[in-house]
Amino acid sequence: MSLNGVNTNYQTYETGTYSGTSKKASSKEAEKSTGYSDVAATYEHSSKSADSTTTVNKKASNASVVAQLKADQETRMAQMQSLVTKMFSKQGITIGTADDMWKALAGGNFTADADTIAQAKEDISEDGYWGVKQTSERIFSFAQALAGDDEEKMTKMKEAFEKGFKEATKTWGKELPGISQDTRDAVLKKFDDYFAGKNS
Repeated sequence: MSLNGVNTNYQTYETGTYSGTSKKASSKEAEKSTGYSDVAATYEHSSKSADSTTTVNKKASNASVVAQLKADQETRMAQMQSLVTKMFSKQGITIGTADDMWKALAGGNFTADADTIAQAKEDISEDGYWGVKQTSERIFSFAQALAGDDEEKMTKMKEAFEKGFKEATKTWGKELPGISQDTRDAVLKKFDDYFAGKNS
């Protein structure tokens, strides 16, 4: 027996079909039969973390709350202004701006019909839109939506509220009515409760 024949067959076996395609084929067959692959698991780093996604969702949620509150407020203010304008026009009182409207109301030199009085009483009742409870909740929710859950920004929101209350008093021309004072107290209590919760 010649060794050359064995060597030739060995080389063919080594460099031929087995090393090229047969090895790949057997690897694929093994994968099919066992369900496993030679390829190791690879880690892919996500560019967005769960925290950043949550932050984006909170900001989007806050923006929608702010937009909803603004739209609701504008609608209700337009309704009130329309009601007051109709009431004043019946009496020959003209108002040019919202400030004029508040000054005219503060002056008290007007009369209101029964329907207007009933509507006003309903609006400022305990559960009414302009009542202490709903108004204070809207103001505080608006502040929270603008500040997020940032304590420093909430401090600025409280300061802005106080400044706004002083401006409203100035526009009114004298001390605001009792319901406004009660609303102010309710809003400040909400701020105090918020800060107390943060400190505890």
